[in-house]
Amino acid sequence: MTVRSAIMHGCFLKFYVAENRIHHHKLTYEWLLEEAEAFGLHGGSAFRALAGFGRHGRLHEEHFFELAGDLAVEVGFVVTEDEADRFLAHLAKESLDLFYIRVPVEAGFTLSVTQHL
Repeated sequence: MTVRSAIMHGCFLKFYVAENRIHHHKLTYEWLLEEAEAFGLHGGSAFRALAGFGRHGRLHEEHFFELAGDLAVEVGFVVTEDEADRFLAHLAKESLDLFYIRVPVEAGFTLSVTQHL
């Protein structure tokens, strides 16, 4: 039997950055994760894209002989609405030009419960 734990209603806050983009002498996706942790967010992940295109319409793809750096990295956090507002305001002070999406989310954990007869 599986039981759902307490459910959090909040949002999924996701940023897209070029994998080779630098901010404060660090890769921007690493800086975002470190900044979120220092800010008190409870977790985050970064995922590298295989292919895609951005607002300028140029297709980016990974090829065997290409050097890394041209593809997007998604950096995402599941947070409360208040945490998202405060974190976005904090990032605005950093003079970063970041594209983000913010989507309502329901999050929780499943717990496996074994019944004994």
